[in-house]
Order: sequence, then structure tokens, then C-alpha cells
Amino acid sequence: MGRAATKPRVLELCAGGGGQALGLEIAGFECAAAVEIEARFCETLRLNRPTWKVIQADLKGFDASDFRGVDLVAGGVPCPPFSIAGKQRGQDDDRDLFPTALRIVAQVKPRAVLLENVPGFGSAKFEDYRNGVARELLSMGYVPSMRILQASDFGVPQLRPRFIIVAIEKSHAKHFVWPEPFVDKRTVAGALVDLMASNGWKHASRWSRQAEAVGPTLVGGSKLHGGPDLGPTRARRQWAELGVNGIGIADEAPGPEHPIDHVPKLTVRMAARIQGFPDNWIFAGGKTAAYRQIGNALPPPVATAVGSAIKRALETV
Repeated sequence: MGRAATKPRVLELCAGGGGQALGLEIAGFECAAAVEIEARFCETLRLNRPTWKVIQADLKGFDASDFRGVDLVAGGVPCPPFSIAGKQRGQDDDRDLFPTALRIVAQVKPRAVLLENVPGFGSAKFEDYRNGVARELLSMGYVPSMRILQASDFGVPQLRPRFIIVAIEKSHAKHFVWPEPFVDKRTVAGALVDLMASNGWKHASRWSRQAEAVGPTLVGGSKLHGGPDLGPTRARRQWAELGVNGIGIADEAPGPEHPIDHVPKLTVRMAARIQGFPDNWIFAGGKTAAYRQIGNALPPPVATAVGSAIKRALETV
């Protein structure tokens, strides 16, 4: 059976709550395996996709030889080493998994590579590091391309810029074209007004008029720091301007008598909508665990857009 009759297969690294893996599935990829270190996140993946091979493992010790020949290796390697919210220690941070991801690429020899990180990775401070990653991919026979994409350009109601690296084998690299932004933006109101009204809140329509804009980047917090808040002080101010209380996550949508001057919080399901997850995606654990999975994900619509472009390039003769 030729390639045209089968779906291309992807090995997903640092799978988290499944945002990128889901987006790539929608783009037409079959998940060969999803590798994730945290047990709760693995539970989420298994709850939603029982047929996926979910591997709980530390990526640094992961042997990927069983997946040699998959079409795509994709992963959102940890962002704290490059985030402006952290110390930006880069390669000196023991959480930097770019070398590990490149080792796995060399071991698996896929036809394409997709890696994503925070926009800070694209700063001048890490130019030498980026160039080193590009040189290593070139030495393995890939043509790398790098770009910062705004999630809001692909139907996600928040800014959420992400630094994306796509590397495709030389025979197909010329066919890769970055996805074009959507014409229309999705607003916070457009994404959430039905959920805000789901408990009978009589002011939901009035609330929506304040929320007719794209939201700031949703911040998920780390395992050691940060509970279920929408972000630091500046981000919470921006959410407040849209009629959202960014301090904490609510258990449920506002009720019928919730006063209009009492700014509502997002629920877990609302946050998932803001991140581009479908309503039927289940997150294992309590609010904090669920919100970490949501807030640290690559929005599925972004993964779909980039994955579709990669798939077209691989299928173009």
C-alpha cells in the first residue's frame, strides 16, 4: 500500500494535555505515540484517545528507535529556558530539551520536524542557539524554516504568539508554505458568550459587548509556581478590560443573579475554548491540573494550520 492510501504518522514529544497532537490529528496525521512525563497529562491523553499509544517517560532517557521512519516528529519542548517570564538561561537551563529532541530526530529520521516554543526563543539573545539548531537540522538532511505565529490569526480568541520551527527533508522542502492568517478574528465574546449564559446569567449579552476583542495570552503556570490564574498582573489587567476576572478559575458559570459589576471568572471549559480545544476534550485532575494542561498547550487550531501545510508539502510530488 502506497503513502497516498495511508495517513502520515507522527511521534509527539512533550505531549502535555494534547493540544498539538489533537491539531495534527485534525490535519490528517495518525499518532504513532505521544510521549509525556506527567502522569495526569497522560491520563488526559488516554481519556480522550484510548487508541493512541501513550508513553509516560522522561524524554531525556527515551529510546525512540521503535518509531524509526515515522513521517513527523513534533513537540513543544519546555519553554522556561527561553521565556521572558523566567531567567532565560537557555542552554544552561536543565529543562532545555532541544538537544534531546534533536537526538530523537536523528534516531527516528522522520520526513519532517515540528518544534514550538515561546516567542522569546526568537530574540537576539538566542540567535546563536537558533543557528546551532538550524545547522544541526541541515546536517541531518532537513531544510529548516522558523517563524513566530500569532494564534489569533488562526481562529483562536487570544494573541498567544509561538515560535515555530518546521524542518522538512530536502526533496519536499520547496513545497512547504507557511499557512496564511484567517481574514476574521475570533473574539472572547464570540467564543464564550454561550458559556457565560449557560447558567442563566441575565447579563451575559451585556457582558459580551465588553469582550468583543481578542484576549491576551493565556498563561498556564508551571508545576512548581502558579495556580489557576490567567497570567501576571499586566495580563490580568488586560483580561479585566474584557470583563474577565483573571485571579483564579471558577467552578461554574455565573448564575442568574450574578451582578453585572461583579466581574466573572473563566471556568476550565471557558479557558479550554480560549485555547482552541473542543468542548468534548476532557482534562484529568482538578482545576489547577486541568488549567496547566490548557494554558501550556499549543492551540489545536495552530497545530492544524501548520500540520496541514507540512502534510501538503510531504504529499506534493
